[in-house]
Amino acid sequence: MIWRDDWSFGAGDMAESLTITRPTDGHLHLRDGAGMADVVGHSSRVFARAVVMPNLAPPIVTTGQAVAYRDRILAALPPGSDFEPLMALYLTDATPPAEIRAAKASGAIVAAKLYPAGATTHADRGVTDVGRIAHVLSEMEACGLPLLVHGEVVDPAVDIFDRERVFLERVLAPLVERWPGLRVVLEHVSTREGVEFVGAAPPRVAATVTPQHLLLDVNDLLAGGVRPHHYCLPVLKGREHRQAVARAATGDSPKFFLGTDSAPHARSRKECGCGAAGVFSAPAALEFYAEAFEAAGALDRLEAFASLRGADFYGLPRPAGTVTLVREPWEVPASCPFGEDVVVPMRAGEAVAWRVAAGSEGG
Repeated sequence: MIWRDDWSFGAGDMAESLTITRPTDGHLHLRDGAGMADVVGHSSRVFARAVVMPNLAPPIVTTGQAVAYRDRILAALPPGSDFEPLMALYLTDATPPAEIRAAKASGAIVAAKLYPAGATTHADRGVTDVGRIAHVLSEMEACGLPLLVHGEVVDPAVDIFDRERVFLERVLAPLVERWPGLRVVLEHVSTREGVEFVGAAPPRVAATVTPQHLLLDVNDLLAGGVRPHHYCLPVLKGREHRQAVARAATGDSPKFFLGTDSAPHARSRKECGCGAAGVFSAPAALEFYAEAFEAAGALDRLEAFASLRGADFYGLPRPAGTVTLVREPWEVPASCPFGEDVVVPMRAGEAVAWRVAAGSEGG
């Protein structure tokens, strides 16, 4: 278990097991091809469903591409799995409003994703200026399709640790005001300012929270040497920001819910001169969240965060079935197969205090 001097345990937190409704992952990267087939089982063993990110190469920019990608995911699932991939459309400067209508009508697509051009992995075809997609956002508002946002500016004059804060000021605050009926998710919130913005916004604005932004800070990335498998975007911030994210996630606000942002990259893409951004948490994601919630004395709120709030925000039925976590230390694998290479998971080779009980995983 990771111990932090700013966390405390409350009475009754030493439960030996916890059974919750099967969780929903509000933000998941599965990649494609052989790599996708190798990693999808890590998520489907526990999660009932996941919102699958569209930043492939090339990205998923049409409804037809999203449906075809969904079919490939379903074909790669372990036998007997009932995991449901929820698809998202990748917005570009050229996305037509008609594509939004088609996405909504498809029944397979639950959101569209705004990547500022160049902000993260495969975001080179993202949106260069929100004004260029104003007509698209109006269509999304009209038909009820939520907007998912990678909330960072791409401006060399802005420090990497300030990119989320500046995005809130320059982009997200005006966007939320201009489209008062649009549902918005600030993905992988990583700062105190992000937490405060979402908390003060109308109920239609929410945020997903990752295990790395709950459990790690910039010291885990840089102190004692660079740890490339902890490098992600938004980059890990200082302790003050991690504490704010943890308070929001483990509190009782319905605006903050689980989104792992589990993002596999081959080890050769991480351990190199210019490593790719992404933390692969899927092999132990729910267990990581359980550690964080226990450390905050909030295990009784894990179910709402992991299983209920995301489904409610998207207007989806709450998943059937349950998952049981047991207090049973185990070791995260040192690596996992990933196509022709391997991927190194979060906390590789380290002990985790909780385990999903055998026989309680999703089908």
